[in-house]
Amino acid sequence: MSTTRPYPPGDLGPESGGAGASAAPAAAIPAGQIRRLRLAGTRGAVARGRDFARQALHDWGWLPAAGADQRAAAEDVLLVVSELVTNACLHAEGPEELRLRFTGKVLRLEVSDLGAGSPAPRSPHRPGRPGGHGMFIVQRLCLDWGVVRNADGAGKTVWAELAAPS
Repeated sequence: MSTTRPYPPGDLGPESGGAGASAAPAAAIPAGQIRRLRLAGTRGAVARGRDFARQALHDWGWLPAAGADQRAAAEDVLLVVSELVTNACLHAEGPEELRLRFTGKVLRLEVSDLGAGSPAPRSPHRPGRPGGHGMFIVQRLCLDWGVVRNADGAGKTVWAELAAPS
């Protein structure tokens, strides 16, 4: 697992005030907007999560994409949502909730589940073998990712952060 910044769900940590870090869609978005989708006990959780994220990206101005970079950023978000929700379905008794938080600079994705295990990229990664690529993809596409255990010991939240398109 990567977790260089193990902040709890919803806490993006210290703001980075780098010049030029502002994304075009940020102007219309209230800072720290959070969207939640309850997935517990639902069928088609991966497709529902992807559709929910696609609508949020549309509302936040990432879609329709103005250019190749923005289109690639939106596709990365949808792929990471798919991978995180799929992992919860396959390895953690199903996802409980998907949360998206966009600050204008960073989009944080969080998938909560009741599972006991911790996701980790397979090591060594073997591209030619079927399956086991989800967390490797997440690790490659995201600025950072990690796992926060629930305080009561039942379940966890897997989070990943992606940069907003510039």
